[in-house]
Amino acid sequence: MAGGRVCDVSFTLLPAVDVADGQAVRLVQGAAGTETSYGDPLEAALAWQRAGAEWVHLVDLDAAFGRGSNRELLADVVAKLDVRVELSGGIRDDASLEAALATGCERVNLGTAALENPEWADRVVAEYGDRVAVGLDVRITEQGHRLAARGWTTDGGDLWEVLARLDAAGCRRYVVTDVSKDGTLQGPNVALLREVCSRTDAPVIASGGVSSVDDLVELSRLAGDGLEGSIVGKALYAGNFTLEEALAAVR
Repeated sequence: MAGGRVCDVSFTLLPAVDVADGQAVRLVQGAAGTETSYGDPLEAALAWQRAGAEWVHLVDLDAAFGRGSNRELLADVVAKLDVRVELSGGIRDDASLEAALATGCERVNLGTAALENPEWADRVVAEYGDRVAVGLDVRITEQGHRLAARGWTTDGGDLWEVLARLDAAGCRRYVVTDVSKDGTLQGPNVALLREVCSRTDAPVIASGGVSSVDDLVELSRLAGDGLEGSIVGKALYAGNFTLEEALAAVR
């Protein structure tokens, strides 16, 4: 690690609302075509707000897959929520970044652009500070820890090389997903998250694989190592536990 981490052991849950074709959906391993629909995105987000969420993780899947946009719908959702929103999906240039930030969201996530347009991404993380996080979607292969880009359809390079580059640029936060776990309810990759936390002083948010309250409790024990929180999606929609139960368990 480059320096000393300020140890804040609070742990934040970010219930997810992934939007495709105007509907709240969940995917399996991030793959297009695996959507299960859960209805109106605003109603989903308001339900998490009523349940006590302090954050909502809002994703434009159509923009992420390059097949359209739900920009106006997502801006409407952000405007009607009283909680903080992390907005993700298809933010790849100045215009899409400015449009995302203009919704009033607290921060945005960069994905593919951080891998394919490193000069732009390095400038953005330096300029916008806490308002920009970078999503690191990881595939663990025989070739090592590889990053997945373009809706997880292309290779985006070596995880550790990209992490070092973004750290040097001043990235303030990472959202780390083990692609093989996402939407599978098989438990998070704790070893991966622990290793990422050990290699950066920036806070890390976990994503993918959470299936039970016990999973969240296990993740929350990494708060002192720099794991700031976890995105929770399919397990909530599947009824494995309620957001109220999850929040109580990690407080």
